[in-house]
Amino acid sequence: MNMIMKMFFVLASCLALASVAPGAEENKPAPKKKAAPAHAAQGSQHAVAPTAHPTGHPAQHAQHAVVPAGHPSQHAQHAVVPAGHPSQHAITPAANARLQTQHNVSTAPSRAALHGQANAQRFQARHFNLATKPNPAIASARFRANNQIQGSRNWQGQHYQAFRAYRSQWHDSGWWGGHYNRIILIGGGYYYWDGGYWYPAWGYNPGYSYYPYDGPIYAYNDLPPDQVVANVQTALQEQGYYHGEVDGLLGPLTRAAIADYQRDHGLYMTSAVDEPTLASLGMT
Repeated sequence: MNMIMKMFFVLASCLALASVAPGAEENKPAPKKKAAPAHAAQGSQHAVAPTAHPTGHPAQHAQHAVVPAGHPSQHAQHAVVPAGHPSQHAITPAANARLQTQHNVSTAPSRAALHGQANAQRFQARHFNLATKPNPAIASARFRANNQIQGSRNWQGQHYQAFRAYRSQWHDSGWWGGHYNRIILIGGGYYYWDGGYWYPAWGYNPGYSYYPYDGPIYAYNDLPPDQVVANVQTALQEQGYYHGEVDGLLGPLTRAAIADYQRDHGLYMTSAVDEPTLASLGMT
């Protein structure tokens, strides 16, 4: 009987030991992984955190490009930045376009400056073979007693005194001859000379009262009025202002060209042959 009890106890002990062994194996601690090499850790210092950032919270190091782990780039800070992560040093396309525009600003001289260079040379007076009869294509001014030149009151300086003081007068040849000793017939009208200017002698001969312009004409180089006008037309033609015929008549086309030249050169727009304009043209 005692022998049977001992055998039962031994068998129970063996079964108990068999059930404890698997649990002990499960509780054994896992082996530790080897540490990463030091050079790999240094390379990861420049790697950017995952690009998924909450909206409105850009990464602090967004100016650095994404560099694969283990391959650091010395120039990564200048690489292109992914969309949504603005770089502090990036130049936008619009800013680059503005810089190019600043360098492409035209430095061509103005029209007035170009003509100012042309005026450095003195204009040589010329003689022209001009018609001695009125041009039906250019109408004559109508006589109006005491007619004043429009706008002349605003022209300051002694060079414009003749224009401010001008008044149209109608007299016969006797009166004109008694007051002025130099009267000539030019292109269908009589002109008298006074103080360096030519003026229409209205009424000297009613059959010759053709005056395209009712006002003074500066007596440049002691030339008759038609030759003065022809030289002015030629000078303006050479500078690209006058595109008509050199006919010695101060008609609308010539007066418009004179006004354009005066405007571009800062002169009073008299639309007439005055001394400052001729001086600017090199005709002095």
